[in-house]
Amino acid sequence: MIEQDILHTCKSCGHEFRGNYCNVCGEKVLVAEDRSFKTWLTNFNITSAVVENKFIKTLFLIIRKPGFFSKEYSTGKRVNYMRPMQLFFVLNVIYFLFPLVQLFNTSLNTQMHLRTHSPIVRSMVNDKLAEEGYSYQGYSLMYNEKSTSLAKLLVILFVLCAAGPLAIIFAKRSRYFSDHLTVSLELAIFNLAMNTLFLSLLLIIINNVIHWSHTGWEKYLDDTTLTLIFVLTNAYFMFSAGKTFYNERGFLLIIKVMLGLLGLFVALELYRIILFLVTFWLL
Repeated sequence: MIEQDILHTCKSCGHEFRGNYCNVCGEKVLVAEDRSFKTWLTNFNITSAVVENKFIKTLFLIIRKPGFFSKEYSTGKRVNYMRPMQLFFVLNVIYFLFPLVQLFNTSLNTQMHLRTHSPIVRSMVNDKLAEEGYSYQGYSLMYNEKSTSLAKLLVILFVLCAAGPLAIIFAKRSRYFSDHLTVSLELAIFNLAMNTLFLSLLLIIINNVIHWSHTGWEKYLDDTTLTLIFVLTNAYFMFSAGKTFYNERGFLLIIKVMLGLLGLFVALELYRIILFLVTFWLL
């Protein structure tokens, strides 16, 4: 609860006021309950339209200066920005409806041969092929189609998987787990914008201008290429967020960025395992 007689200074506009909300800009005073995991989940409110100025402003800020939006949000400066769950939902809808780069999807071939859990996947798939009489080619087509759809629905699981390593690597007593969830959600928004939407548009433009292939740009983007793009762009994000949100500097920042990338790799592998299991069980 917020004491009504305490004088507060608004985090967004600097106005002094009493009560729960700033009477100038409407910013709410944060209390501990506002930063709980339960409250974090309730912020999944789909009421803002894409055409709002907040959408462009928030998305541009995340791309230009990763970590700053999470810092503003966690300290209570929220009224000037789109809520992270709203922004994530809008981008995920775009990702779901249009044929974009499948950054969060993994083909059956990659699951079976190029991942740390591939031996288990091969055993499960081979047993299923033997039991149900599928050919590998036929099953692969069914799996890849199903996995592509499910990957777009399960991206939120990557957010939850990535928050754990961030909470361990950048552990501080003053941080709530919801703060790390916000950074992880900002990271997912960054990837949806940069590595699916903008990358797809860039490659389509390049393909139309140069006409280097009759089959399109898709064949140049295998899982290895996407992983490399993911590593480079996320290194940029982690370095900026480490400085801006977590206030790390110098050699320690470099070490934590490297550990953060390792943590994201573990989170991505866990996400890929879950994606395989869900796809496998639903086929």
